[in-house]
Amino acid sequence: MSAASCRVIDGVQIPERLISEEAQNHPAGTAEEARRAAGHALAIRALLLNRADILGLRPEPVIEEDGREETPEEALIRAVLEAEVVVQQPTEAEVRRVYDAGRHVFRSPTLTEASHILVAPEGEEPGAWETARERAEDLIRQLAEPNVRFADLARAHSDCTSAGIGGSLGQLSPGDLTASVEAGLAELAPGEISAEPVRSRFGWHILRLDRRIDGRDLPFEHVQDEIALQLEGRRWTADASRYVAGLVTQAREQGVAIVLTEDGRAEHGQLSLGDLLRDDLAVAARAQAWLLEADADLALQVQAAADREQLEFAAFVREQVRAFVNDADDEKWTQLISAAQGAGDPALGCIRAILKGQLQPAARTYTLIQRA
Repeated sequence: MSAASCRVIDGVQIPERLISEEAQNHPAGTAEEARRAAGHALAIRALLLNRADILGLRPEPVIEEDGREETPEEALIRAVLEAEVVVQQPTEAEVRRVYDAGRHVFRSPTLTEASHILVAPEGEEPGAWETARERAEDLIRQLAEPNVRFADLARAHSDCTSAGIGGSLGQLSPGDLTASVEAGLAELAPGEISAEPVRSRFGWHILRLDRRIDGRDLPFEHVQDEIALQLEGRRWTADASRYVAGLVTQAREQGVAIVLTEDGRAEHGQLSLGDLLRDDLAVAARAQAWLLEADADLALQVQAAADREQLEFAAFVREQVRAFVNDADDEKWTQLISAAQGAGDPALGCIRAILKGQLQPAARTYTLIQRA
């Protein structure tokens, strides 16, 4: 697999084809944003599945709330997070602080009792809605007359099944009615009838607010478990994000921890740059002899730079690799893999590319301007 057809993202080498396919699942403002999101998703999935393999986990798919069964990969990722992300349970004092800071949130909903008369348009003709509105306005005028009862007009004229009980909608919670009807009721005082008909997708409504029962503060004991669950969920999200970030950091320190094949299988990466950041300098020491043979001019530049820093050759190489690993973004990692392509020892090939980038100035470019 050519490195030119791959990208390195979060310590995972990913074929461009897989990124293009995954990008379809990540709507974004631009195609490049979708590709970036897809690359990160593929990398994180690969790192989590690799961790599942290290832990010796086996997939045990469960049925989710919507009735869908997890895929084996989803089951493994869930198992990794369950095994390695341990969330500290919130204390009662923490839960109470949340309760005390948001008493206005922990209230029972405002309930309403209301009645209506629905005047539905007859047919889909353009004038049907206007005709229905005129009928509704006429009924509102009738309700203003003495001795005309709302329930009687509802039984005689409403196109809703509630007509049989005088238009009563019973006790209502927020969300029980369409938004326009709820907004119309919110403007009424108990006993008041709407001065204008209110439109919904069903037709025109003549509204009467019968009663409004304001919400009340709920006792701490009634919401304690709910608040604790919310706090636990937030902590789990934060802890899981930190855990994944730790996997990414470890993968970056290895150079390329995982290589995804064209069919999505994961293989361990071959670029062990992380070895240079651990206790021994074996790989860095090999770099001196290798560079003298592969690129003598670069070897001399490295030695001169090491002398200026008063460092041994291997220690200087190690520091340069450390600086790259700490600062490189995904684009620089991709460029590094391409630069090292074809080297017999990929780690040494990467060292050479890093040192050239650090010690050799970029070629200057010129623009030729043709003057008239």
